[in-house]
Amino acid sequence: MAFSEHPRFVVIGGGKMGEAIVGGLIGADEGAAATLSASDFTVADPGEERRAHLAEQFGVECIADGAEAQGADVVVLAVKPQVMMDVLAGISAVAAYQGGERGPLFISIAAGLPTSALEAALPAGSRLVRVMPNTPLLVSEGATAVTRGAHATDEDLAYAKELFACLGLACVVDEADMDAIGAVSGSGPAYVAALIEALRDGGVAEGLDAELAEKLALQTVLGTARLMTETGRGAEETRIAVCSPGGTTLAALAAMEEGGFTESLKAGVAAAVVRSKELARC
Repeated sequence: MAFSEHPRFVVIGGGKMGEAIVGGLIGADEGAAATLSASDFTVADPGEERRAHLAEQFGVECIADGAEAQGADVVVLAVKPQVMMDVLAGISAVAAYQGGERGPLFISIAAGLPTSALEAALPAGSRLVRVMPNTPLLVSEGATAVTRGAHATDEDLAYAKELFACLGLACVVDEADMDAIGAVSGSGPAYVAALIEALRDGGVAEGLDAELAEKLALQTVLGTARLMTETGRGAEETRIAVCSPGGTTLAALAAMEEGGFTESLKAGVAAAVVRSKELARC
């Protein structure tokens, strides 16, 4: 299916991630979303306050039930995994959500739900793309993995990738890698925040004001990421560049390794993968 300059979007779920997607796509000035405007979007959310907020913030049409929407070209499923199947049951019998080429492209952002489970709950032949974003999507700095279901076309996959590239980094991946990707980038913002907390607390233990220590730690993480991105340096090269023989940085890193720094992070990623697989079986 060829997508027009103004495809009709229905976003089911007006929470923080749904809001970030709507706001980011409307505000994009390049790529697949460059031609999109508020009139191209309908947001479905049962919460009256959320609907009022989104309508005021973005000027989009808001409805209480996604089953009421008509003529969608793209349906973004932005609800939590635990309510996804109920949502799909509610829309699957609606003619506007038929499967196949005549039906819309479905894009799911729900963590832990494989395309096979989603396709089984959608109308037969539905074109589905699954994405794994993370919370920096809220400031258009997301890291999003994109994979497709059995009936999605190359064009569907490319279009979904282009959409999420307007909200940060977007990469096409094999679905088999989604659990590991979720463990690295999906949960990753929490790891980075925990690192900032630990650096702040370490600074406080050495006499720094807590607010100052957190600001310094936050800017250090932000600056390091930008340095690596703009110079093309890898993590190892960046780390080595800061370490002088016999200096304070090497002493700090040695102490961290004695405490299991690297192995703890690797164990955390492994634990997240195990939990993701468990949730998929529920």
